[in-house]
Amino acid sequence: MSASSADYGAYPHDDNDVPVEELARRQGVRPIKSAAELVHPEVWETDEELDAFLADLDARRRAGASAS
Repeated sequence: MSASSADYGAYPHDDNDVPVEELARRQGVRPIKSAAELVHPEVWETDEELDAFLADLDARRRAGASAS
């Protein structure tokens, strides 16, 4: 069973609800520009492991983009 957008109107709305974009703005959160921003020295044991991960991530994104 799936709910339509009309179904959500039946639920009480909390005045404290804040859109995720506003929460991100308040917290100073920003979109990442590159997967390299997610790198932390303690995560990868070698540069080769990191390079392999980033290459795989890039390949998967390209495959997903061409499948669309």
